[in-house]
Amino acid sequence: MRFLKPLGFVLALAVAGVAHAQSPIVIKFSHVVAPDTPKGRAADYFKKLAEEKTKGRVKVEVYPNSQLYKDKEELEALQLGSVQMLAPSLAKFGPLGVKEFEVFDVPYIFPNKEVLQAVQNGPVGQGLFKKLESKGITGLGYWDNGFKVLSANKPLLVPTDVKGQKMRIQSSKVLDAQMRALGAIPQVMAFSEVYQALQTGVVDGTENPPSNMYTQKMHEVQKYATDTYHGYLGYAVIVNKKFWDELPADVRKELEAAMKESTRYANAIAQQDNDAALAAIEKSGKTQVTHLTEAQRKVWRDALKPVQKDVEGRVGADLIKAINAEAANLGVK
Repeated sequence: MRFLKPLGFVLALAVAGVAHAQSPIVIKFSHVVAPDTPKGRAADYFKKLAEEKTKGRVKVEVYPNSQLYKDKEELEALQLGSVQMLAPSLAKFGPLGVKEFEVFDVPYIFPNKEVLQAVQNGPVGQGLFKKLESKGITGLGYWDNGFKVLSANKPLLVPTDVKGQKMRIQSSKVLDAQMRALGAIPQVMAFSEVYQALQTGVVDGTENPPSNMYTQKMHEVQKYATDTYHGYLGYAVIVNKKFWDELPADVRKELEAAMKESTRYANAIAQQDNDAALAAIEKSGKTQVTHLTEAQRKVWRDALKPVQKDVEGRVGADLIKAINAEAANLGVK
């Protein structure tokens, strides 16, 4: 009998150990947009693939619409390990101290998606990911959300129409310079607060890809929009570096495969979703959308071209030069 109690105790520990070993690795994936946006759909797709490929060894919990954290909070939460994965917009890394990411905010620097993807997948994009490692962050992939339209409660037909308008922006010195170049008054604000700010007149207008504008119902509180396509909005899917490095190698390999497939998916649906969203905004009759001719768009490009020079000290002249060289290599003047 003296031996039975210790034996029972050991067996209990063994059972508990097996149960613990079988517990899935939980990845909390937080983001600030709606589930039916390109990023939201890609996050859900990654969850599906990750759980399938790891045969249940990993459980991905997706928290959309700022359910866990707002814009300014989520990166700190990732560094602390409160969440394991995020997909913040590229502008978010400036306040973190990696200001070079704000090169993606430079207006009209990417003439088309081909140039953009060459930059993200090449030495520039991968070099930027390397800069995150000292912050305890590992970059996994770039997800597209397309080019932005401008909206307000007055028509924005030419650049001077933006003068004096209070325009919501992300926390980016480049976006600040962009709006000031147009004579606007930039207002930094969390994405989750924009609808109410537009509704109450705290800000006059904003910039967004159509999918964000539509899914957040901003078109219900904006009378006009113009397809300037002046700037790009993309995301970097990132993880807590310590968490990632400590994963079993076979699990990490399957998650990398899931991320690669999810990235292809995200980038494939972005344009389709934005086209559908812009059509839905027009169909609603609540926002009048102006479609610019190429000649009209050139006026906007010319008005914003000085921003490249203005922000060289912020993002690096060499970085801007490298992106322009990539465009030239692909035959874009």
